[in-house]
Amino acid sequence: MVLTDTAAPPQGASVFDALSLAATAADEILVGTARDTHRAVARRIHGVVGLGLGRAAAPVEALHQGIAGAVYGGLGLALRGSSRGFDKMAAAGAGPRLEDDVRGRFVSSAVNGLIGDELLRERPQLAIPMAVRIDGHDVPIDRDTLAATFPEATGRLVVFLHGLCENESYWGYFRERTGTTYGEALAAQGWSPVYLRANTGLPIRQNGVELAGLLRDLVASWPVPVERIALVGHSMGGLIMRAATNVLETDGPAWTDRLTDVVTLCAPHRGAPIAWGIGHGSRFLALLPETSAFGKILDRRSEGVRDLVDGYVDELPPLKEARYRLVAATLTKSARHPVGNYVGDYLVRPHSAVGRDKRGAELFPDAEVLHVGSTDHFGVLNHPEVLHALERWLA
Repeated sequence: MVLTDTAAPPQGASVFDALSLAATAADEILVGTARDTHRAVARRIHGVVGLGLGRAAAPVEALHQGIAGAVYGGLGLALRGSSRGFDKMAAAGAGPRLEDDVRGRFVSSAVNGLIGDELLRERPQLAIPMAVRIDGHDVPIDRDTLAATFPEATGRLVVFLHGLCENESYWGYFRERTGTTYGEALAAQGWSPVYLRANTGLPIRQNGVELAGLLRDLVASWPVPVERIALVGHSMGGLIMRAATNVLETDGPAWTDRLTDVVTLCAPHRGAPIAWGIGHGSRFLALLPETSAFGKILDRRSEGVRDLVDGYVDELPPLKEARYRLVAATLTKSARHPVGNYVGDYLVRPHSAVGRDKRGAELFPDAEVLHVGSTDHFGVLNHPEVLHALERWLA
């Protein structure tokens, strides 16, 4: 045996990868926005002054532009240099891994939701792969690993997928309110809870394809024969799950043949007002040179966020073999209250959560609907009413 001092670098993105991204973002967003806005305002002011002073104002304008250009250029140069330095340290394996810390996983999930498609193209080490998760780590999908990870595996799988900018740990929110989680409660009824994490900055259809492939492999490698599958998705997670059911399989039995239940919690099936507002806000800000730089910031949003403008409406109808259950929430106790009907749960309105458009057309005409009052978008992640409904639906 030969001993060496050479060790393989740690796997996964490090804190220095995140710092490099932060430095680049500071250069492009903070410094770039300040510079472009400053230039636009300065041009307008010097244009007005020039009307009165004529050519006499030119030296002042040139001096101002020179000083401002030097300041912004110096800041940008320093940030780009810092980014390159952080990249070298990350490549050498220095620094703790983001995945080793709860806060690091929180930041990673949030950034992936905002610019996950960009990360996949330009910084793939920071892009989250869709995976089964246990204790903050990915679980390889092979029979031996799954058997060791799920020693009490049953033939009934309940699969949980989080929403935009979230991760699998969100399913543990508000535990003090119920004394349990949905997964734990359903495990007591003979279900095997499986938690997933996804890059929510990717397009919904792309995530749907990845989810379909993951579930196909999961069913094929599960330690015991899979008899029944239930999908539970929060917010965007519900849309991704629906997209996965529309992926046709041609090699062997489809996992959808075992799918009996689809539960969506405050999913924006017909779109979310905040996503619509961001899109219109970016176009409004682009109308003036002084505000166009701020519009570019909003325009940088991920394809996943853009998809939430219209939600997910597919030509294919809901699966006939599966029962659909839709949960909507409002800040007001009653769903009919004008404020509750308009604001919804802060992020999604009731009609969108149940798949109804403004003309009354239904995406899920046979679905069972549950309204949860006096709560917000995240309150349904662990709510007594939803818990009781899940126990009944998946009995």
